Amino acid sequence: MRSQRIKHALVVTSAAAAALLLVGCGGGATTQSQAATSPPAPSVTAVSSPATSTASAAATKSTAQTSQTVQSGPAPCKAAGLTATTDATGGGAAGSVYMKLIVTNSGTEPCLLKGYAGVSLTAGANGEPIGAAATRDDSTPAVDVLLAPGKAGVATLRYTQAANYPDCTRTSAAGFRIYPPNDTASLFVAQPRDACSNTGIHLLTIGAFQPK
Repeated sequence: MRSQRIKHALVVTSAAAAALLLVGCGGGATTQSQAATSPPAPSVTAVSSPATSTASAAATKSTAQTSQTVQSGPAPCKAAGLTATTDATGGGAAGSVYMKLIVTNSGTEPCLLKGYAGVSLTAGANGEPIGAAATRDDSTPAVDVLLAPGKAGVATLRYTQAANYPDCTRTSAAGFRIYPPNDTASLFVAQPRDACSNTGIHLLTIGAFQPK
């Protein structure tokens, strides 16, 4: 009797173990199937909004237009691209000589000449100014003078004889040092004159450049 009970218990225990094994295997299969069939997580891509892209493009275009506006138009005429001479056929009066200061574009590009030249008498091309620089004569207004290559602008230059001033300390000058408007480089026109080393005596006046 006791032997039958033990066999019965062993049968029940084996059946239970088999059931548990089936459940465990079934659960694992389900988990692997779900993992295999689950869709991948969607990726996220940054996309600029149309308003932001439009604003950026407009800002870039505006900057380009501003840069183009600043750079447009001919550059100012500089000494490096000019030649200078004088024409004293205009005559003189009351101890003064009136001449034309002629500045020609010797470069390959047009340039803009506007305003007054700086003019002084000097002892040479590289010499220091002697006496006072030319005083501006504003009786003729400054205008834009566009110089194409080979073209010239003119300004009236007046020289007053040094002998007109009894207190003049006379000094020989070799010619005129000429600074184009808004330039720190100069040109030299050889034309010997008497100068006054006194800075209080003004022998020169210069008018604004005009088209020739």
